[in-house]
Amino acid sequence: MTLAKITKVVARAVLAPLERPITTATVSIPQAPLVLIDIQTDQGIVGHSYVFTYTPIALGPMIGLVEDMGASLIGKSLHPISRMAEMEQQIRLLGRQGLVAMALAGLDMSLWDAHAKSLNCTVVEVLGAAARPIPCYDSLGVFAIGRDEPLLEKSIGMGFKAIKIKVGGGTLAQDVTVLNAVRGQIGPDIRLMIDYNQTLTVPEAVTRIRRFEDEGFQLDWVEEPVEAEDFVGHSAVRKSVKTAIQSGENWWMPDDAARAIQAGISDHAMLDVMKIGGITGWQRAASYARAASLPVSSHLFIEASAHALCATPNAHLLEYLDVAGALLEAPHHVEDGSLTPRGPGLGIGWNESAVQRALI
Repeated sequence: MTLAKITKVVARAVLAPLERPITTATVSIPQAPLVLIDIQTDQGIVGHSYVFTYTPIALGPMIGLVEDMGASLIGKSLHPISRMAEMEQQIRLLGRQGLVAMALAGLDMSLWDAHAKSLNCTVVEVLGAAARPIPCYDSLGVFAIGRDEPLLEKSIGMGFKAIKIKVGGGTLAQDVTVLNAVRGQIGPDIRLMIDYNQTLTVPEAVTRIRRFEDEGFQLDWVEEPVEAEDFVGHSAVRKSVKTAIQSGENWWMPDDAARAIQAGISDHAMLDVMKIGGITGWQRAASYARAASLPVSSHLFIEASAHALCATPNAHLLEYLDVAGALLEAPHHVEDGSLTPRGPGLGIGWNESAVQRALI
C-alpha cells in the first residue's frame, strides 16, 4: 500500500460563534478564535483539525507558524509520529511551549485525521482501541444566581451526571452561597466540580476548600486553585485538603506532564490535546498518568479528545465545552451524558458556508 503524501498545508483564522460566552473569574470570550488546519495529500485525502488561541491577537502569528512549520511536511508521507518527531527537532532550541506547541499539536491532529482516513477508519481504531461512549461533564462558566439556573436544568435534561462551574471572582462567602444554590438545584446524585482558573493564593485556596469540606458540598475536584506553573503551591494545597485537586490543562507537552506528576501536584490529570502535543503527545502523557494511577480527563477539543480518551485505559471524564461545533458539517452531541467518537478520522468536516461567514 502506498501511503498518501502531503502536498499542501492551509491555515485559516475564524471567530466561531458560541452558544454562550466562555467565562472565568477574569475573562469572557464571546466568540472562539480558532485556526482551522487542513493538510492536503496527493490522494485527495484532507486532514482537518483546529487550534483555539483564546484571544484574536494570536490568530495571525498562529497562521504563520502553522504554515511555516507545515512547509516542512510537503512531500512526506502520513506518518504522524515520525512527522511529529521531525517537527519537534526543528524547534528544539526555540522550545516547545506557547504558540509553537499549539501549532505542533494542530498539525499533529491533522496528520492523525488524514492518516486514519487513508486507512478508511477512525483515529481511535488506528490507536488500537474501539469507540465507546465516554462519560462527560457539562462545563459551565461563572455561575450567577438568578440568571444561570436554566443552564443547570438544561444540563440535567441532556443527561449529564457531572457538572463543573467556575468560581473565584468574589469572596469565600459568595462562593459558599453559589455552591449552596447549585447543589440545592442539582441534588446529591449529580457530581459537582469547581474551577478557580488559577485565581487564589495557596493560603486562600486551603481556607476555601476546607470551608467547602466543612459545608459538605461533596466536590469531585477543585481545579487549578493556584497558578498552573506553581507546582510547589499546587502540591501544598493538595497536601492540606481532603478534596481532590485537578490540574493539567496548562501542561505543555508530555515532559511538562511528567514533571507535574513527579511533583505530586494533583490527584487527577486533565490533558489538553492542543497543549500536550496533539494525539502523539497525549499518548505519552496519558501513559505517565497511568503509571502514577491518575485518572485522565480532557480539556476542550471534544472531537479529538473523545478518540484519545477511548484509547486511554485510565480515562475518566470528557469536558463538554464545544468551541467549533458551529463550523462543522455535523457537530458532536452528547447522548445520555456521554459522547462517542466518530469518523472517518477524527470525525471533523467543515461546513464551508459557516466557515466563510466566520473568516477574519
